[in-house]
Amino acid sequence: MILYPAIDLKDGRCVRLVRGDMAQATAFNDSPADQARQFAAAGCQWIHVVDLDGAFAGKAVNAAAVRTIIGAGVPVQLGGGIRDMAGVEMWLAAGLARVILGTAAVKNPELVRSACKAFPGRIAVGIDARQGKVATEGWAATSELTADELAKRFADAGVAAIIHTDIDRDGVLAGPNVQASAALARVVPIPVIVSGGVSSLADIGAVKAEAASGIAGVITGRALYEGHLDLREAIALLKG
Repeated sequence: MILYPAIDLKDGRCVRLVRGDMAQATAFNDSPADQARQFAAAGCQWIHVVDLDGAFAGKAVNAAAVRTIIGAGVPVQLGGGIRDMAGVEMWLAAGLARVILGTAAVKNPELVRSACKAFPGRIAVGIDARQGKVATEGWAATSELTADELAKRFADAGVAAIIHTDIDRDGVLAGPNVQASAALARVVPIPVIVSGGVSSLADIGAVKAEAASGIAGVITGRALYEGHLDLREAIALLKG
């Protein structure tokens, strides 16, 4: 199981939001490259990056910052504002290990299928849910789709991973919704990565305990930045 430290980008800086609210952004590092190097030095295998401005704009906004993160030498997965094949191709050519399609997965499912076929193993689907319903457009809109319904659409598409975020848990250190992520993992043959709410080593242990369900990783951000969780210890726990 893999731990993905998160870098969320707003105005070129590393920030954390509360339940996706851009008005509640706390800046933690003005240098995304420096933050990526810190995570790399702690031994992370991947870095999870979200272009928050891009998610609202529907196009890359923090591209320069993302490129500096890629330069840290750790595989990077990126979501936020990638809505067409040109965007997928551009980012993979720039050195991304994996592209995450969220809003596009709801509004243009054929893009997911085409991208998976063109780039096997390098396309993930982001499923961000608010009370079980999938949110889009940087979480500004909520669809009528449930997380399970969206995931099942891509069961045979060759998706490398599903990043499942419980929006109500995100950025508030309330503990991840492991039960919902495990339930999702059981209904599709796609590895699921848990996101939202991780606050402690105990939370990491709770995620690890559900490995048999199909959970393959966990993302954490605020807990690392505020010192509630030690990255080296969390990585060691998942490896142990």
